[in-house]
Amino acid sequence: MPKLDRVTDTQTAALPAAKSRAELKDKRRRELVLDAMLLPAVILTIIFAYIPMAGLVIAFQDYKPWLGFSESNWIGFEHFQYLFSTPEYVQVIWNTLIIAGMKMVAGLIAPFLFALLLNEVRRNSFKRTIQTLVYLPHFLSWVILGGILLDMLSNEGMINQFLGAVFGMEPIFFLGDGNWFRFIVVTSDVWKEFGFGTIVFLAALAGINPALYEAAEVDGASRWKQTWYLTIPALIPITIVVGTLSLGNILNAGFDQIFNLYNALVYDKGDIIDTFLYRIGIIDGKFGFSTAVGMFKSLVGFVFIVVAYRLAYKLANYRIF
Repeated sequence: MPKLDRVTDTQTAALPAAKSRAELKDKRRRELVLDAMLLPAVILTIIFAYIPMAGLVIAFQDYKPWLGFSESNWIGFEHFQYLFSTPEYVQVIWNTLIIAGMKMVAGLIAPFLFALLLNEVRRNSFKRTIQTLVYLPHFLSWVILGGILLDMLSNEGMINQFLGAVFGMEPIFFLGDGNWFRFIVVTSDVWKEFGFGTIVFLAALAGINPALYEAAEVDGASRWKQTWYLTIPALIPITIVVGTLSLGNILNAGFDQIFNLYNALVYDKGDIIDTFLYRIGIIDGKFGFSTAVGMFKSLVGFVFIVVAYRLAYKLANYRIF
């Protein structure tokens, strides 16, 4: 009998292990289906994102399309040396940093404030209507919005006609003056995208415990004090996350927008890296130099992305992996 008891105990102890192995197999089988669904996206990413990276070799060649990669002359780092010795490109980098930085700051402040204001609206139907209206411009392309802005801001456009009729002002060349051009670029980008950014802050507001507001009311706190001491502190972490992650796009000032709005008169204040690459690489056919510029931009962007994720983890305990 003692021997039988020992066998029974051994079999009993093996049951949980067998059950765990069965559960692990079932989990792997379910994950296999999900991996299979992900496979087409992985294949497309490899084809269109990783295989073309072989073309970076052009940055180190005097590339001629009719000679190809193998027969074009190697020139080493000459494109990069020319890149950093060109005053025009230095100005392009500054334009990109200034415009992208202004967009980043304005694009963070506008949805933050709008989310606070929208959070105070008590009628849900009105609240949803406003949120939908401010979100709609996000779905319009800059080709459409660029045409609208060009018509509105021209010398004979609606804005100048209004200023002339009401204030007696002379027409302002909004898109022909560099300073005005930067202002138009930033404000129009905020108008188009702040509705989308508001969703992030509204989601953070929805996560605040209502009991905190009830306790504040019992203590006699006004709506302003509730906003100042409860709502704003609750939004600080997500604000830090959004702000730091946007650092990764510091060299992306918005090609679509600026390409549809700029002209030769505002190159000194409105020309950014991407539009510069378009003119040099596509229009002028300097494929090697434009590839070197794009490679430099990608490397700097990668560094900013790494720094942004580290800052988000340190400041807001945010991490993806």
